[in-house]
Amino acid sequence: MIGAASVVTDTEGRVLLVHHTYGERNWELPGGRGGPAESAEDTARREAREEVGVELEIERLTGVYWEPDQCMHHFVFRARALGEPRAADAAEIGECGWFAADALPRPISDLTVRRIADALAGSPPAVATIAGRTWIR
Repeated sequence: MIGAASVVTDTEGRVLLVHHTYGERNWELPGGRGGPAESAEDTARREAREEVGVELEIERLTGVYWEPDQCMHHFVFRARALGEPRAADAAEIGECGWFAADALPRPISDLTVRRIADALAGSPPAVATIAGRTWIR
């Protein structure tokens, strides 16, 4: 199984996050699970359309994270929104907003913080195994 998410930045360098209406009710990158025969890049684009109502201009792959507990590879891209994001899926997303990397909202997972840091670092794509998630409250 694959998942894909995007670290979407604006002209001020802020990161777009969505606030989930389920589970931990956490802040997260726009993204989700891939569909049958769907590439990671197509998954990232579809999830952005569904969650925040925008098309993405994908700039580059920033990381691949293996989560053995979920049997899932998470692909993460750096991207720009083509349009103004809005919470487009009320069943999943309560709100969305732009946040400075040093002032991320809570609750948020350590994995989300890491994926943001890796994407903003400008380094070659990270490849890592995730050993569970810790919630930052």
